[in-house]
Amino acid sequence: MAHTRLRPFNTKDTYPEQSLDNDLCQAVITRNTIYLRGQVPQDLDTRENVGVGDPIAQAEKVMDNIELLLTEAGGKLTDICKVTVYLTDIRHREAAYRVLGRRLKGVFPVFTGLVIVALARPEWLIEVDVIAERE
Repeated sequence: MAHTRLRPFNTKDTYPEQSLDNDLCQAVITRNTIYLRGQVPQDLDTRENVGVGDPIAQAEKVMDNIELLLTEAGGKLTDICKVTVYLTDIRHREAAYRVLGRRLKGVFPVFTGLVIVALARPEWLIEVDVIAERE
């Protein structure tokens, strides 16, 4: 069975200031498993950054993207099994986790949180990686 790839793109279009040329996509579906690319606070259609400097607004946009992509893949938030959160500053943890906790209330996924030096763009404070299993 071939994998279904949603919203393919090339990094030379996404990151024109960098010398990259990688073919990627926002989601891959294998049978019933949905793998989402790490979602950042960027509009999926316009590539506009959202909530610059605001961890709450950025976490909301990340969750909006996750919900949209899961819907496009035939899934829903309650299908999420694994979440990995990347933060660029530990001081954003409480604000970001409040948003994630509210948006994932009752889902009970396994959750890993990491504080890292940087993300692909300096204005991004959070990135969230998700694996879901649709029914």
